[in-house]
Amino acid sequence: MQSRLSKILRSSVVGVAVLALLAGCSNNADDTDADSTSTGNSAFPVSIEHEFGTTTIDDVPERVVTLGVTDADIVLALGTVPVGNTGYKFFENGLGPWTDELVEGKELTLLDSDSTPDLEQVAALEPDLIIGVSAGFDDVVYEQLSDIAPVVARPAGTAAYAVAREEATNLVARAMGQSEKGQELNEETDALIQAARDENPSFDGKTGTVILPYQGKYGAYLPGDARGQFLDSLGISLPEAVLSRDTGDSFFVDVPAESVKDVDGDVLLVLSNDENLDITAENPLFETLNVVQKDAVIVATTEERGAITYNSVLSVPFALEHLAPRIAEALK
Repeated sequence: MQSRLSKILRSSVVGVAVLALLAGCSNNADDTDADSTSTGNSAFPVSIEHEFGTTTIDDVPERVVTLGVTDADIVLALGTVPVGNTGYKFFENGLGPWTDELVEGKELTLLDSDSTPDLEQVAALEPDLIIGVSAGFDDVVYEQLSDIAPVVARPAGTAAYAVAREEATNLVARAMGQSEKGQELNEETDALIQAARDENPSFDGKTGTVILPYQGKYGAYLPGDARGQFLDSLGISLPEAVLSRDTGDSFFVDVPAESVKDVDGDVLLVLSNDENLDITAENPLFETLNVVQKDAVIVATTEERGAITYNSVLSVPFALEHLAPRIAEALK
């Protein structure tokens, strides 16, 4: 029998695809009064305040460049395929498998960088809007980009790459003239997370850590980071020994190889370029941990790692579908 969560996930994916199809159809419709309403023209002009000032968008964007590493997911969920996008290096075109149906048959251009973009490459795409909410460019690059097209950057006072999923979705949706749809996408995503928790009451009260082995130590992600947020959103909290290392200066804390006892808990999610990683082989101290002895260590696949890193309204459903069952199995 299919689980309630599986049914909701499938319905959500279909819903996003339908919304995208409807948006695409309306963008290509004849210029009638009804079509003007459906594309959200009544929302324009719209002015958006951000880290580098205020940007005014006069009309419905049609050629959108997304410089933020996760911004393309939001634009796609709203029914527009960006003419150029950045993205994490997990995927060849910067887009995760959760976008496959939405970009199928469309021409894509992967941009070189989100923080120091090739301005000529961006200009050649002739964008009418540049979105850099999850990007790292500074005010100098912002001014250069603004000579090409209106630019929407991260909210004022927000660190680069630190915009929460809900806020990023709402901001991009406003820029696209689709505020209500942005809210709907956030509500659908929150409902899926809650459904996963309802279906797995054993998650509540458990402890767990997402770690990335690097340079002989382990980066443990905090709840302020997308990867740490995933477990936290399911009701699985960080061990106190990890939280005590947080100085407030970063989105993760370093755990030395000799201190891996700090990440002991009910579940351990490991991110690695090697999906077959044996973490005890590289550091025998892990064998002393209860989480290892209970066989509750999960090495994420590249797609799963990407899904919790992108932390978007498109990737979270994918993460829930693939990782939530693995976590439930590990906690048995």
